[in-house]
Amino acid sequence: MSDVTDAVAHFAEHGTAVPALVLASLAALLATAGFRTRWSRRHGQAPPADDTGARPPTTERTAGTGPTGRETTGSEQSGSAPGGSEHGGESALWRMRTTVRDAPGSLAVLCAALAERRIDILSLQTHPLAEGTVDEFLLRAPGELSGTELADLVTAAGGARTWTERADAHDLVDAPTRVLALAARTALDAAELPLALRQLLGRCTIRSLPATAEARTGAGAAQEVPPEGTLEDTVLRLRAPEGGVISVERPHLPFTPAEFARARALVELDARLGPRIPHARDVLTLSEGSDITVRRADTRDVPAAKAMHERCSARTLGLRYHGPVGDADRYLNHLLSPRFGRTLAAQTASGRIVALGHLLWDGDETEVALLVEDGWQRRGIGGELLGRLVAMAADTGCESVYAVTQASNTGMVAAMRGLGLPLDYQIEEGTLVVTARLDPVARSGAPLPHGERIGRE
Repeated sequence: MSDVTDAVAHFAEHGTAVPALVLASLAALLATAGFRTRWSRRHGQAPPADDTGARPPTTERTAGTGPTGRETTGSEQSGSAPGGSEHGGESALWRMRTTVRDAPGSLAVLCAALAERRIDILSLQTHPLAEGTVDEFLLRAPGELSGTELADLVTAAGGARTWTERADAHDLVDAPTRVLALAARTALDAAELPLALRQLLGRCTIRSLPATAEARTGAGAAQEVPPEGTLEDTVLRLRAPEGGVISVERPHLPFTPAEFARARALVELDARLGPRIPHARDVLTLSEGSDITVRRADTRDVPAAKAMHERCSARTLGLRYHGPVGDADRYLNHLLSPRFGRTLAAQTASGRIVALGHLLWDGDETEVALLVEDGWQRRGIGGELLGRLVAMAADTGCESVYAVTQASNTGMVAAMRGLGLPLDYQIEEGTLVVTARLDPVARSGAPLPHGERIGRE
């Protein structure tokens, strides 16, 4: 993983001018290395592969090691098309983890038991522990086999603490390719780090805790996170580059030292590259003829964002923040930090920010929020920002986004309705929560209701 970190850091520092052939060669090299499995290690051939993680969309099949000990292609393993088993029936993909004694023959017994039930091993990775080894399989099993039956079969063959989960075609990508893609995404955009960690580690809850908050909730020095981070069964904590703490929780499945090392490598990559956001800008023309530029924003925009807040009326700020607004510095650093989400800014030709849209990671959920300066309201800017934020959420795999506002905030309600997505409404003591369920093919940004997009810089 450190090799991936160095390669991608070099790529980011030198821009997109790196020849595609070099990147393709690097990906091929990593993919070849990923085919080393625990089976071959136990037969004195090679060390285990220790890369796993994200699920970028693809239909590519990966190579693995069959029960005979030789490496086979996906078609050789399954003997059929992706939708069927070798006997022509329906099949299903499963991800499975189990702990096996690190002794000669233990893995062979397990593989033989799977083969007897016509279960194909599409890929295998290992996570060595002090006692035993956690084996992570991608399996193709007969469709009638349930997760409970699969776990019982593995337990009878010597596995312990077995966990199963249905998989899909995204899991067929080889591990080094997944890790390289995650590293590249993180290198190009600091806001990708929480999402990359989630894809790397599977279903988990990721929270970014500012250093001050960590100190307040901790119990003195005992709660401090050392530079190398901490791993405690189902919780890992890592030092965030900006001084806070990144906490990752996965109650259903303990983390292994290998996963901890991978997560730490991604955070190290982020720290080495420093603050960064994509530089793309969309120039929009409003109905009266003025131009507005929409771009990504981060903490470097805090002074301009604070100036916009000072120009907003008390009513506008009250609708956005649901109450009296104090010192803007207290919350703008949080809202504009890529650790907590993504921010879009709309600015005039002179560079003055007149609107902000936030996409905030809230544990397992995602919140959207808008603030448009009084003099620029009712021109469609809020709807433009919201459409783009929702497209970003859909692109990261979010199933829904929600907005918290007041029932009297007709502008925000209209913007949510303008998405054209199914909406759920909940009202409690005057607070309105509108949840939009995202379509997998959510649009990539709607045109302004009263304007027209005229170009991209």
